[in-house]
Amino acid sequence: MFIYLSNFPYLMFWGYVLFVLFFDIELALAQFQIDGLQNPPRVNSLSLSRATAREYYLGAGDTINIDILGVPEFSGRYDVLSDGSISLPLIGRMVIAGLTIPEAINEITAQYRVVMKNPVISVRVAFPRPINVGVIGEVNRPGTYTIRLTPGVGANPSAQYPTVTQAIKLAEGITQAANLQDIEVHRSHRSGEIEKIRLNLWDFLHKGKLNQDIILQDGDTIIIPTLTEIDLIEARSLALTSFSPETDVPRSVAVIGEVNRPGPYVLVGGNTTTALRTLGLPTVTRAIQLAGGIKPKANIREIKIRRLTRSGTERYITVNLWALLDEGDLKQDTILQDGDTVIIPTATEVSSPELIELADVNFAPDTIQVYVVGEVRGERASRIEVPPQTTLNQALLASGSFGYDNVRVRRGSIKLIRLNLNGTVSSRSISVDLSQGLNEETNPQLRNNDIIVVDRNLLTQISDGVELLVRPITQASSVLNFLGLLDNLFNIINPEN
Repeated sequence: MFIYLSNFPYLMFWGYVLFVLFFDIELALAQFQIDGLQNPPRVNSLSLSRATAREYYLGAGDTINIDILGVPEFSGRYDVLSDGSISLPLIGRMVIAGLTIPEAINEITAQYRVVMKNPVISVRVAFPRPINVGVIGEVNRPGTYTIRLTPGVGANPSAQYPTVTQAIKLAEGITQAANLQDIEVHRSHRSGEIEKIRLNLWDFLHKGKLNQDIILQDGDTIIIPTLTEIDLIEARSLALTSFSPETDVPRSVAVIGEVNRPGPYVLVGGNTTTALRTLGLPTVTRAIQLAGGIKPKANIREIKIRRLTRSGTERYITVNLWALLDEGDLKQDTILQDGDTVIIPTATEVSSPELIELADVNFAPDTIQVYVVGEVRGERASRIEVPPQTTLNQALLASGSFGYDNVRVRRGSIKLIRLNLNGTVSSRSISVDLSQGLNEETNPQLRNNDIIVVDRNLLTQISDGVELLVRPITQASSVLNFLGLLDNLFNIINPEN
């Protein structure tokens, strides 16, 4: 017992040393873990141009956990107020905005060292504040966006920070003039240095390089430049990415040139002639459908799309819809974006076989107008609407001019008057044979605004001529009869005369 009591001071001394060493080691490990989380290594990638992860700086809106070892009544969760301060027990108001986690630990430890001996303190961000990022350039709604962070999964989830593509989606997606290969993210550091991180989202899309879709930090700015030249294949790929606008989002476009109803239209993905929200893409051919279809003079080999960029310049895309019809080249039917203008030029020459083929395409008009004049029923000039591939015989029967109850019509031939593509007018007589199929000689395919002149037969011409000669005599006889009637009336009123 005496030996135990005599060694007691030594035991107390070495126990205290071991206690201090234990907690110093624990504090060092905690600091190491915090530094490891807050200071990840630099990204050694050429495509990212030495991108570095900036340390997290505390600020207004953060919620932090402060743990003081052995003093649970002073530990707890604290909100960083709008002035960047927190209120601590025994300490009061303390500004921590702009500090990193290690710096905050040192500052809080220094404050508590005044009121307690060797305080061991740890700080952890429980709920980080929303971050602000800028998205400018070739996106549909450039500007600054506040992104609220969401917790991850697991028992102790960390906040999930947004990536570049997620921020682009908040800006309503890229335009089709976006250059995905030269995107820059500008990141400012506390030293005042602005780091430029170069990204290639094209590699992310086509090669699966996930490191190109980097995680954003507060204050980052994404800059998406404009393409110098727009490629049809790339444009279609861009329009179908997850960070492009949805295809059923309405977009305002204009269609001008050789269409039946040129003007502005609201284009939506789907079947534009029946429903607005069915399967389909808002392409050039759908815009032409809205504009009433192409005219016979349309040059579908050299259609131009005028596209405005965010920099205020214009880009022109050439579309060859004949390659779509002839070769099935779907990239020619490119997807339009808001503000596009579709320009359909006039063809200098169109062959008859091409006209026949174009009449059957889905972006041709649903009907054409044909005029049947002469020996028609009802009005002197009858305008009828028929499908684009209608032949002469079909139009004659549709007008009712060649019914067997119409005894005045000449059934052997008609005259076809046509406005040609070069601006001239042609007129030719065509022998009518209702049993003939489609052929250019006796039963040609009609074009919009063709005029069919149906003449009178010989008997009708003779009877009409006789009527024309007799009509003056009949009219003179009627006048004499009228004068005689007046004379009789006058004698009845004045019998003495």
